[in-house]
Amino acid sequence: MSAYIESLIQRRLERERLREPIGDAEAEIGPAAAAVEAKRAFLRRGAATSADAV
Repeated sequence: MSAYIESLIQRRLERERLREPIGDAEAEIGPAAAAVEAKRAFLRRGAATSADAV
């Protein structure tokens, strides 16, 4: 049980350490969800274009 608790604590500390750099990156380039959607839309456009070429 203590190994499980130790891993939970480590995960929590890791999230806390990453919170600030992730916040800085999101402030600079926008939230990750928006970036993922933009990439998905880009890839879909590329797939539609290549399907039309076939």
